[in-house]
Amino acid sequence: MENNTQLKEMIRSMVIDVLQGQKQETASSQSVKQVSRGQEPGVFDTVDEAIRAAKEAQLRFEDCTLATREKVIADIRAAMRPRVQELAQKTVEETGMGRVADKVLKLNLTLDKTPGVEDLVTECETGDNGMTLYELSPYGVIGAITPSTNPAETLICNSIGMLAAGNAIFFSVHPGAKNLSRELVSELNQVIAKSIGIENLIVTLREPSIESAQEMMLHPDVSLLVVTGGPGVVKQALQSGKKVIGAGAGNPPAFVDETADIKKAAQDIVLGASLDNNILCIAEKSVVAMRQIEPQLVQEMVKVGCVLVDNQQDIQRLVDLTVLPNGTPNKQFVGKNASVILDAAHIPYNGDPRLIIMRAPKNHPFAVIEMLMPILPVVTVDSFDEGLDVCLMLEAGLHHTATMHSLNMERLNQMARKMKTSIFVKNGPSYAGLGFSGEGTTTFTIATPTGESTTSARCFARRRRCCLTTGFNIR
Repeated sequence: MENNTQLKEMIRSMVIDVLQGQKQETASSQSVKQVSRGQEPGVFDTVDEAIRAAKEAQLRFEDCTLATREKVIADIRAAMRPRVQELAQKTVEETGMGRVADKVLKLNLTLDKTPGVEDLVTECETGDNGMTLYELSPYGVIGAITPSTNPAETLICNSIGMLAAGNAIFFSVHPGAKNLSRELVSELNQVIAKSIGIENLIVTLREPSIESAQEMMLHPDVSLLVVTGGPGVVKQALQSGKKVIGAGAGNPPAFVDETADIKKAAQDIVLGASLDNNILCIAEKSVVAMRQIEPQLVQEMVKVGCVLVDNQQDIQRLVDLTVLPNGTPNKQFVGKNASVILDAAHIPYNGDPRLIIMRAPKNHPFAVIEMLMPILPVVTVDSFDEGLDVCLMLEAGLHHTATMHSLNMERLNQMARKMKTSIFVKNGPSYAGLGFSGEGTTTFTIATPTGESTTSARCFARRRRCCLTTGFNIR
């Protein structure tokens, strides 16, 4: 009888606990919905409201299975694929940069080759003293800053990788792409909510600003910062005291020696440098060519869509037009078609050229400044050693990306070792380093300053060690 009474009391206590838990969960859910009321899903008015909602969502998400994460990512890929053309069009309309067709290529690449849960590889050690596992687990809420140059690609790519690792994300988007980014965050939230019933795993602000980005960096509930932007914002993030994955600037040179397949090298360089009007950070920003093959290389580049500007007065007009007195690119022409820049400089051309090229010394503004425009200087050198030194000077120790065209394996390896870049492409266009016409996965956050290189889901997860001191050694 006493046992029955104890059992009834135990059951009663369990029921009360469950009901109280449901009541608290409902209140918590209502508080988030009250914050979101009147807005698009996942879009908030303040940093604190957005991060609080994301934290609540992440606590639910981290208890889900890996199969649930895989389902979310599969549903995102499926939902975004029919939207690629529209997203590309809206990006060009809002930012004024790039080409719609090229953005379609980049978005499809993002959906096809961004790795998901399969990137979270478990490591294991066994021996006489048992077994140790190394597993990758969520950080929590990630604060991610995205650029205006690749807004949709970066947002989708980071969402896939960060969700695969079990995180929620606060996106601090570039004001120059705020409308597209806000719409995309809202749509991704709807996809996730329909897929697994969790809202606010991806959040952003209605009106992004520098001040809100700074507030996000210092928020106590943000565990990791992922910054895809210029050196200034990366430096500021590094001063936050948090773990930072920072993608900085690059000024990639392309070296062509006398052993290269010149026709292929010319085509590869033009394809890589002109993609989306050169706004990709990995794109060739200058060409360093051996003197004996330089005339043929330039001729082949003209054949595949370049305009050669060989009048010094015209070249100077281009400089005056596109480089500001403080030595920075004129944003009015960043990511614009070559035809727009040529028209503004009153330089004649035929058709719709992909790229503007000119012969220039190694210290020319177009060579030493990351222009982010379809303008490519060709620097001539007399030896491999001189060419390597010029490439090192132009890349300026950023360790981002470099390419080389050569059939001399020793030279290819020597340049790869000396450049120490996160991406080094041999005998191909620069975008091969992102898995486009090249092997490997893709990413639009290339973390050179902080050393992660081409990021993926495993970069957005904590590496944790779990040790069992007995058993599971069957050797």
